[in-house]
Amino acid sequence: SIGYIRIGRVFHANPNVLHYRNNQRHGVMAVGHTFTIEPMICLGSNKPVMWPDDWTATTSDGLACAQFEHTLLITETGVEELTGKIETSPKYSWEI
Repeated sequence: SIGYIRIGRVFHANPNVLHYRNNQRHGVMAVGHTFTIEPMICLGSNKPVMWPDDWTATTSDGLACAQFEHTLLITETGVEELTGKIETSPKYSWEI
């Protein structure tokens, strides 16, 4: 039930790219569309529980979960990762 966030004038607009295998068509990505992919790593359940604020989500078992966000732009020649590391980016501990 958790999908991407499209970056633009309207928040959470179609096309909706779900983060799991499905065969539903919700639109077509086009040049100029910018969106996020937000992988999550959970120690336990991957079933989300939405809080009453309709924004905050936790796992059904309350165990730790980490979420990462990558912003992508559809271009004429493919996809450009806008949040990718560059040469001057800080190094992770395993890169040193």
